[in-house]
Amino acid sequence: MRRVMIIGSGGSGKSTLARQLGKILNIEVFHLDAIHWKPGWVETPLDEWKAIIDELTKKETWIIDGNYGDCTMETRIQAADTIIFLTFFFSIFSLLWCLNQILLI
Repeated sequence: MRRVMIIGSGGSGKSTLARQLGKILNIEVFHLDAIHWKPGWVETPLDEWKAIIDELTKKETWIIDGNYGDCTMETRIQAADTIIFLTFFFSIFSLLWCLNQILLI
C-alpha cells in the first residue's frame, strides 16, 4: 500500500479513513475536495486540475480521497496500487459496531 485511492459515496468515511491510513502508513494524504475547490467555492479550471492530479499521482507514495469522476479518475486508477471503495452501508455498519463496542464496556 503505497498509492492508495479511496472513493465512495458521500458520508461513507473517505476522509476519515484516509487520515487514519495516512497516520498508520506514514503516507501523505491528499483530499480532492480541498484541492479542487478554491476560496469562494470556485472550481479549479480543468487544465489546471489535470496537471495537479498528474503531479500527485507521480509521487512515490500517496493517499488520495475523493471521487471526481471526471477526466482524472482514469489517471488515479492507473497509478494506484490499492483502491478502496466505501459505501454508505459500510459506514453505518461500522458506526453501529463501534457504538456496540462502547456500550459493552
